[in-house]
Amino acid sequence: MIKENRVRFMQGNEAVVEAGIIAGVRFFAGYPITPASEIAELMSIRMPQVGGSYLQMEDELASMAAIVGASMGGLKSMTATSGPGFSLMQENIGFASMVEIPCVIVNVMRVGPASGMPTHPAQGDVMQARWGTHGDHPVVVLCPANVKEAFDLTIEAVNISELVRVPVILLSDATVGHIRERVELPDPASIALINRKMTTLPPEQYKPFAAGEDCVPEFADRSNGYRYHMCSNMHNEWGFPADSGHEIADKLIRRLDKKVDLFQDRVTFYNTYETEDAEFMIVAYGSVARSAKDAVKLLRKENIRAGLLQLQTIWPFPTAVVKQFCVGAKTVIVPEMNMGQLISEVRLAAGCEAVGVNRADGMAISPQEIIEKVKAVK
Repeated sequence: MIKENRVRFMQGNEAVVEAGIIAGVRFFAGYPITPASEIAELMSIRMPQVGGSYLQMEDELASMAAIVGASMGGLKSMTATSGPGFSLMQENIGFASMVEIPCVIVNVMRVGPASGMPTHPAQGDVMQARWGTHGDHPVVVLCPANVKEAFDLTIEAVNISELVRVPVILLSDATVGHIRERVELPDPASIALINRKMTTLPPEQYKPFAAGEDCVPEFADRSNGYRYHMCSNMHNEWGFPADSGHEIADKLIRRLDKKVDLFQDRVTFYNTYETEDAEFMIVAYGSVARSAKDAVKLLRKENIRAGLLQLQTIWPFPTAVVKQFCVGAKTVIVPEMNMGQLISEVRLAAGCEAVGVNRADGMAISPQEIIEKVKAVK
């Protein structure tokens, strides 16, 4: 338990565990994989202590299925993995999206493809987090840069999944997951928690996939006479298949898409540093944002007007935020520990030249590499 002294020296993966528990997670299923294994290890200890359940699964596909099932039964649920395991989870992430089951998937990214470099950081799963499962589907992806953000964004991930009924992905990386930092945690009593909406309709009037103006259907107490049908096919408001119901399919897909749009402001998080007069705007996310902030500090000492926009939410892509802070910039620099997965989105939103600083070799991007790029385009 988090003790009265809330100043902790925590690992990023440990912060995810404690935040998940405070947010109400009471079911964790997983399969250990570097660099996410500490999350499963600690959950195996912590879940029984808080009256929750931990399941060691045979693989990641089953882990994802287990947390969807637990959430269907009413429990806030979570799993954690890394690249190869994340690939195995995609089918059931799509299922969770289709039947609108709240759940949190933590992906502590390592170098890929395939088994890659298990102990080294990367950001190669950015597009997979958005489009890994097939078909049009909503998803929210949050990206912490340090241990405190891992804690805060895990709570947000659980809250958002309950609020919007979507799978939420916490896209961490090996640096954030394994680094230990001094963290001052908030009083758990001060943290606002969100629980899924429950219907007040009687069982005979309840439709499990009927939604109001916010496009989010209500759950029902399944132990009290309510009937539920969950189908991964296109389905009507009762949950029954509509395999040739084109109008029903159109209405469903548009509602799934719209509900995340309606909550875009609520799910969008970001930080800024020295952006007011920035001529060179650095747009970064995850642990790379740490190097980017140091680069801005050093560039400012040389009277080079650089600024940082750190994206904590990368999907849905915060187009308006990027446009707001990049307008007027001479050049936008996008450092990523991949070959350039988010830069196209940034370029479209910024409406100006954007250049990348890229590494996919398991090495962190240093502040000096970012500084050199800024000076090269200056």
